[in-house]
Amino acid sequence: METMNPLLSFDDLPLFDQIGAAHVEPAIDQLLTQANAALTQVTAPDFAAQWNSIAAVLDVATERLSRAWGVASHLNSVADTPELRAAYNALLPKVTEFYTRLGADERLYAKYKAISADSLNAEQRQAHHNALRNFVLGGAELQGAERDRFAAIQELQAAASQKFSENALDATDAFACYASADELAGVPADVMHTAQAAAETEGKDGYKLTLKMPCYLPVMQFASNRALREKLYHAYVTRASDQAADGARQFDNSGLMRQILALRLEEARLLGYPNFATLSVVPKMAESPRQISHFLRDLAGRARPFAEQDMADLRAFATEHLNLPDPQAWDWPYLSEQLKEARYAFNEQEVKQYFPLPTVLAGLFRIVETLFEVRIRQDQAPVWHESVRFYRIERTSAQAGDQASELVGQFYLDPAARSGKRGGAWMDDARARWLRPDNHSLQTPVAHLVCNFASGVAGKPALLTHDDVTTLFHEFGHGLQHLLTQVNERDVSGISGVEWDAVELPSQFMENFCWEWAVLKNMSAHVDTGQPIEHALFDRMLAAKNYQSGLQTLRQIEFALFDMLLHTDHDPADELMPLLQQVRDEVAVLKPPVWARPAHTFSHIFAGGYAAGYYSYKWAEVLSADAYAAFEETAGADGLPNVQTGREFRQTVLETGGSRPAMASFKAFRGREPTLDALLRHQGMA
Repeated sequence: METMNPLLSFDDLPLFDQIGAAHVEPAIDQLLTQANAALTQVTAPDFAAQWNSIAAVLDVATERLSRAWGVASHLNSVADTPELRAAYNALLPKVTEFYTRLGADERLYAKYKAISADSLNAEQRQAHHNALRNFVLGGAELQGAERDRFAAIQELQAAASQKFSENALDATDAFACYASADELAGVPADVMHTAQAAAETEGKDGYKLTLKMPCYLPVMQFASNRALREKLYHAYVTRASDQAADGARQFDNSGLMRQILALRLEEARLLGYPNFATLSVVPKMAESPRQISHFLRDLAGRARPFAEQDMADLRAFATEHLNLPDPQAWDWPYLSEQLKEARYAFNEQEVKQYFPLPTVLAGLFRIVETLFEVRIRQDQAPVWHESVRFYRIERTSAQAGDQASELVGQFYLDPAARSGKRGGAWMDDARARWLRPDNHSLQTPVAHLVCNFASGVAGKPALLTHDDVTTLFHEFGHGLQHLLTQVNERDVSGISGVEWDAVELPSQFMENFCWEWAVLKNMSAHVDTGQPIEHALFDRMLAAKNYQSGLQTLRQIEFALFDMLLHTDHDPADELMPLLQQVRDEVAVLKPPVWARPAHTFSHIFAGGYAAGYYSYKWAEVLSADAYAAFEETAGADGLPNVQTGREFRQTVLETGGSRPAMASFKAFRGREPTLDALLRHQGMA
């Protein structure tokens, strides 16, 4: 008897513990065949041009394909193996070709244009509006050779972006150096313990250092050995570039970056736009690249005096206290940490002892449960790694008592950094909320929350820096928008259909709670004593909250402006570095060496969906700061956020998803358009 392919199981949750590389190709091929058959069926002349009729056939087939392909893509990001990578890359052109063809199908476009708006509810009207726009942006109005070239561009872009991502991962994983205890003077004990264990696993002496963030960052912040910092810094900022060490240049992304930019420009011009940035803003909140550049430059001008003061303070401290009259790039993180300790009498390692991951999670869940009137419980599901946990979110019914509860959504949490896992932190949707048109049942949403925190050592739980805590809250904010949605139309439920430059609103909003004493004290417990964080230490943290906020703001603007200019004025045939240098000369006060190549691992814009969109972080920060100001205005005497305000935020922003424009949701919550005031105040630059 033939065994069932676990990737074709859609009854409930993915069978992550059974899915292997060998399952990918047969499953995706079968689902592509079914999706193509569905496309043929709904585009037949006698098939009714009705929303629900098309959805019941085509959307059901494509949703199964996207869910299965999403599983393969997710595993490719969190559990990369040579076999899985080969299987994924073999299918990538086929999947890209199908979705490109689907988005440009003239017959399907005609069916959608023939759908009567009067037959649709409000959610369906928004999804229909988006669909018509996306057909145009997907090349549905192109003809002949232009149409064929547009399709080819999509496949070439997908392959180049995937290879860019692989090079960044492989270049990071390929580096290791082995240090002695003396060389690691100043480095935290838990980081050393992990590094020593990694060396022992390989049968080597000393301490294995890598470019993974839980190792790299604390070495740069705390190691007093300049030569060691320089060695790691050089390896880190030249990853996947022409400046990498000889043995690592096989991962050079230079050619891929030129190819990706050239393909994007060609795509934009085929669709009648002068550049990719102008094409990119069509479905966004922002009106034009000019408006975005003005916004970034205006914010840079406001932040610059604060950044210049930050630099002056660092230089003075380096000269007076560390006898470093001419600090280099690999000194700045160390200097920043030393000055922060001297000025505010604490360091990240001291704070970290108060944030064991289980305690932080319990505190995060508590604030979410209180504010948004839900309940979070541990749940069971097959997982891809033993450290992954699975949870469910329920809404309890006050009328029926505490026992009656409705499942709202579920999520996986994958917190730990490890080999074969892409760096950074992200939220992905595994399944969307959808009132299914095939069986009329309500499908609840499922999300992946992925971080790269250090693992626990010596039998203790993982300890988070305060930055890690903030990252966890950030990703959970994305998760809340996906999971708490009450929209029944798949294409505009949760994060689907939300303008890209508004999608960071809930995530950046949630970060604010990490700075509230009433919240923070309830999610801290010293790893050895169990005592909550001391108020005096929190006060020092709060005093340091906006430490170097000027420098940090300019760094984000540098990346965002570079991204925007890269996709407007830049000729893809030219080298990127002169443009990056031009941007630095305009906005930066802290400039890295000329051989640093940060763009070569800038996965957000070359492989992560933020092309001509990196400004979204700052754009949405204006929205999130203003939204959080409503909680500040209504907080109780105990400092805890107001539940009524939480209910209003849930109902107007989180639950509505992409079913209406983001500005409409913001105005429904705040009663007006956003202003810059709250952001500048929150960052100490008012």
